[in-house]
Amino acid sequence: MARKKNKWESFGHRLKSIREKRGMSIEDLSEDTGYSVDILEKVESGDTPPPVALILQLSKTLKVDMEQVESEEDKSASKRRAASHKKRVESYAYTPLTRPGEDKHLRAYLVTIDPRTEHKGVEYHHEGEEFIYVLSGGLKIQVGQNTKNLGPGESIHFNSALHHRLSNPADETAELLVVIYVP
Repeated sequence: MARKKNKWESFGHRLKSIREKRGMSIEDLSEDTGYSVDILEKVESGDTPPPVALILQLSKTLKVDMEQVESEEDKSASKRRAASHKKRVESYAYTPLTRPGEDKHLRAYLVTIDPRTEHKGVEYHHEGEEFIYVLSGGLKIQVGQNTKNLGPGESIHFNSALHHRLSNPADETAELLVVIYVP
């Protein structure tokens, strides 16, 4: 019996197709995005969901809105899979709050991070600015060499070109409002 493709396999397949149509090797894409070949290969194969920062970087590098690359079937199924997917990848789940578009520079997301969760092997960076407001739970954020702990009602605004890493040190789920400006 054939296995049904998951959302990330479909996304990865379309990403690979776009990259190849542009005549780019995966090494070229790695150099242009700042993400390792290993992570890009895992995203293209559907083994790893792309972090928000990578989607934004892919949009800029490939000059296409990667959020619009999703099929309608993927979009409706993604809501049902978000909760279980989040636990499976031990990372985070995000829900876009703004409509994507090539002429849109501001993106807002509702991000949830499970309790006591570290983002293993993922450090984000992308052009622009980022604002994070903690709605509930706790957030530990490292921006460059600086680490800050935030609780409900606290926020941080930083240059998102700096490497940054999020984790939830609290015993409850963290819920964040994340606003990203990409020039």
